Amino acid sequence: MPLLAELPERDRSEDKAHGLIQRLNRLQTNRGNFEAQWEEVAARVLPAYVGSFYGQRDQQETQGQKNTSELYDSSAGIALERFTAILDSLLSPADKIWARLAPSDRSLLRDRDTALWFEEATHILFQELYRPGSGFLGQNQQTWASIGAFGTGSILVTADPSSMGLRFSFRSLGETYMAENAAGVIDTVFSVFWLSARQAAQEFGVQALSDAARSELIKNADRRSKYLHAVYPRSDADPDRIDWRSSPYASCYVDVREGKIVQENGYAGFPFGVSRHWQAAGEVYGRSPAMAVLPGIKTLNEQKKTVLIHGQMAVAPAYLLHDDSIMDASSIFPGGMIAGGITADGRPLVQPLHPGDLRIGKDLMDDERADIKAAFLVDLFQILVETPTMTATEVEERSAEKATLLAPTVGRQHDEYQGPLISRAIDLLMRMGKLPPLPRRLQEAGGDYTIVYESPLSRAAMAQEVAATARTFELAAMMANATQDPSALDWFNADEIVPAVAAAKGVPTRFLHTLEDVQAIREARAQKATEQTAIQAAPGAAAMMKPVAMMMGAGQKARMK
Repeated sequence: MPLLAELPERDRSEDKAHGLIQRLNRLQTNRGNFEAQWEEVAARVLPAYVGSFYGQRDQQETQGQKNTSELYDSSAGIALERFTAILDSLLSPADKIWARLAPSDRSLLRDRDTALWFEEATHILFQELYRPGSGFLGQNQQTWASIGAFGTGSILVTADPSSMGLRFSFRSLGETYMAENAAGVIDTVFSVFWLSARQAAQEFGVQALSDAARSELIKNADRRSKYLHAVYPRSDADPDRIDWRSSPYASCYVDVREGKIVQENGYAGFPFGVSRHWQAAGEVYGRSPAMAVLPGIKTLNEQKKTVLIHGQMAVAPAYLLHDDSIMDASSIFPGGMIAGGITADGRPLVQPLHPGDLRIGKDLMDDERADIKAAFLVDLFQILVETPTMTATEVEERSAEKATLLAPTVGRQHDEYQGPLISRAIDLLMRMGKLPPLPRRLQEAGGDYTIVYESPLSRAAMAQEVAATARTFELAAMMANATQDPSALDWFNADEIVPAVAAAKGVPTRFLHTLEDVQAIREARAQKATEQTAIQAAPGAAAMMKPVAMMMGAGQKARMK
C-alpha cells in the first residue's frame, strides 16, 4: 500500500475524503448515548430540535412538522428561556462592552499610547460584534440556549468577504461532532449540513462539484445532498508556504455522498468558540441543567397530564346512576332537565364521581418546578423581587452572594467560549487591517495581550473588592478624625487604589490623566504651596526686617562718629 504522499493528486484527494468520512462515522457512533438523552430533552424542553440528533437522517422530509404532541407542561421550556436570558445579561449583555483587551504586562498601561491602543481595539472589537449583519447577537443567544438544554454550544467565527467584517455562525449540536486534544481542549469540529445542487454551486463553484451534483444542477437543482465541513489540526502544515497549506488548522469541505473534496483551505487559528456547561470525567460533550433534572421534567410532564385529566373530570364529571336509570348522556347538558333524578323525598339518584384532590397534584408539580427553576438558576433572580424593601447595603450583599453562587456555574464560559471567540475575532480584525498599528512599547513587548471581563457578573465580583476598600477607608478616616492622628490613612496607597477602582468601574482611559500629567499637577501644586507660604510669611519677615534695619542704621551712624 503506497504512502499518501506517493499517490497521484486525485487519489490523495479521494483517500483524504474517505478518511474524513470514516472519522465522521466514528465520531457519530461515539456519542450515541448522548444523542438519546438530547432527544429526550428536546422533546420536553426545546421541541424545535426534536429529531435533529441523528446525523444520517433524511433531510428531504417536510419542514415545520409538529413536535409538541406529547408535551403537556412548558415549565422547563420557560426556565430554559430565562436561563438563556440570565447568561446573556450576565456574561454578554447586548450593546454593552463586557470584556476589554489589556496588555499581559499591566505595567504597560502606564504608557498612554499603549493604554489608548487597547481602548481603541476594544471599541473596534465590540463595534464589529454589534455590526448589523455580523449575526453575533442572535447566534450567541442560540449558543446559550444550546448550553442550557444540551450542555454544549459552538459558534464559527469567520471573515465575511461581502462586508469586510466578521461573521458569527451558530452550529447546531445535532450536526456538530467534536474531539479534544491531549489537554482536554476542543480542537476538532466536524459539521454536517445539507445543500441543494444550486446552493452547492453557489458555495463552491460548479467546477468543484462532483459529477452527480453537476448533473443535478440540470435535472433537479433543489435536490439536497449531505456535505461535511471538517476543521482539525494540520499535521503537515508548512510555515514556509504562503498559501493555505501553511495554516495550522485544516478546513475541508467534502461531498459525503460522492466522497469528493469540493473545497480545501485553512485557518490561522481555531475558528470555533465552543463551550460546555460542565463535564463528566472522560466525556467530550458537556452536560446541561436540563439533563441534570430530566427525571423531574419527565415526572412533571406526566403529573401535568394526570392533573389535566382529573381537572377535566372535575369540570365535567362522570355520573353515578342507578342500574335501571332511564337517563342517557343527552340529558346531561347546561340547563338540562333531568326527570327522575331524585326520589319523592329529595334523595338524589344521580351523583357526580369525585375525581380526587387536585391540590395534591398541584403541590407535587410545584415541588418539581422548584427543582427545575433551581437547575436553570431562575430562583437566584427572584430574591430582589420577593424582598423589595431591602436597603442598599442588603441589595449589594445579595448581589455579591448571587455572583459567588454563579461564578462556578458560568466561570468556564470565559475560558472555553468567550476567550477563544474574542481571540479569533481580534486575529481576523488584525489581518483585515481594522486595528490601529501597535505602539512602540507594545511592539517591544511582543504584542501580548489578555482579556479582562467586565460583564455584570465580573463587575459584581470586582465590586466586592471596591466596596471593601471603601468601607476600610471610611473606618480609617473615622479613626483619624476621632483621634486627630492621620497615621491610620498612611496605609492606603492612593496611586494604586484610584486607577484600580477606575478600571473596576469601567472608567475610560481618556477620562483620566496620564502619570506624567499627575506628576506635573503635583509639582505645580507644590510650587503654588511654596509661593503661598512665602506670601503669607512676607509681612512677618518685613516686620522683622524693620528693627534689623534700624539697628544696622544706628550702628552705621556710630561708626561715622
